[in-house]
Amino acid sequence: MLGRRFERIAAAMSNPTAAAPAESIPECPHCQKPMPLCICDSVTPIENRLALLILQHPQEQDRALGTARLLAKHFEDATVRVGLSWPSLSKALGHPVENASHWAVLYLGSARAVDLEAEAEIVALNRKGEIADNQRAIFGKLEGVVLLDGTWSQAKALWWRNPWMLKCQRVILNPAHPSRYGRLRKEPRKDGLSTIEAAATILAGLEKRPDIAVTLNTSFERMLARYREVQAEMPELAPKPAAKGRSRDFRRRKRSHPAGVA
Repeated sequence: MLGRRFERIAAAMSNPTAAAPAESIPECPHCQKPMPLCICDSVTPIENRLALLILQHPQEQDRALGTARLLAKHFEDATVRVGLSWPSLSKALGHPVENASHWAVLYLGSARAVDLEAEAEIVALNRKGEIADNQRAIFGKLEGVVLLDGTWSQAKALWWRNPWMLKCQRVILNPAHPSRYGRLRKEPRKDGLSTIEAAATILAGLEKRPDIAVTLNTSFERMLARYREVQAEMPELAPKPAAKGRSRDFRRRKRSHPAGVA
């Protein structure tokens, strides 16, 4: 239980003469969350065959509920890049890539698996946004996966600002269950998942390793449980969602990752 840690930090914050305003609470160097929200000490490492590249929009500021860096901490072969555009996949990764078509980009955009009458959880699309032929062959040649971390509009910006993604294999998801965020973060579409949930689905499916999904989803559930604990003790670090329909700004900030991912 985190009671003692919360008591010490909360006491310092409530005493204006005692140092430690909210801004001085240390952050984890790995997930970049305030330490009371960090669960990095419980992360289980995963060996991955498919490399993972997470492109995070620079305005994606939700560190309290974001999952990109927590996701990356699970894998040795995972890279997080923050920015709007890169000249190529190789530049984004920081090393040469022989064939970008052997990388998948998870981007939902306007495509919906239900509209395409897709049955699989992971669906490869062609340039027309239709279900591609030879799904098994497409997935069998993949070497890595690119995830876009941000709101729907931020993911769209990343997609359009990086034309090299058109050389990659676009995929979408057809998840069996909605995001575990629940009321903490309302997704505008049923197929909108957090970044870590999206990675759990696509990596477990492509590598045929259900243990990856179990490990990542367990970490995500642990992160959400910690958030709710902190919410009760230190609401300034873990605020409750704004009331539905409170403002246009809140509706604009509704997130889905990846249309984006979180």
